[in-house]
Amino acid sequence: QVQLVESGGGLVQAGGSLRLSCVLSGTIWPINDMGWYRQAPGKQRELVATVTRSGSINYADSVKGRFTISRENTKNTVYLQMNSLKPEDTAVYYCNAFVFTSEYWGQGTQVTVSS
Repeated sequence: QVQLVESGGGLVQAGGSLRLSCVLSGTIWPINDMGWYRQAPGKQRELVATVTRSGSINYADSVKGRFTISRENTKNTVYLQMNSLKPEDTAVYYCNAFVFTSEYWGQGTQVTVSS
C-alpha cells in the first residue's frame, strides 16, 4: 500500500509564495518519477513539474522561472516551491509518483491566489 500525503496549500496574495510538500509512505521502493499536477475548476488536470530519480526536471512553460521542484530521496519527499504566484495558479495541486511501474496520486491540496 502506497500513500502520498500533501501539505502546504492555502490562500496567498498575488506575488506571494507557498511551498508544497508530499511524503510517500508504504511499500515505496523504488520511487521513480515524482511530480506535481494541478486542476483548476472546469479545466483538465495539467502537469506542473516532474523530477526523475536521477534529478532531471521538467516544468510547464507557465511556471518556468517561478516554481522549483525538488526531492529528498532519503525522506521519500517531493517539494514544490512556488514564488511570484498569480491568480491563474489557483487550483488543486496533486502529488504524483511512480513506484516501480505503478502510478499513485495524493488527495490534493488547494492553492488559492487572490488578486
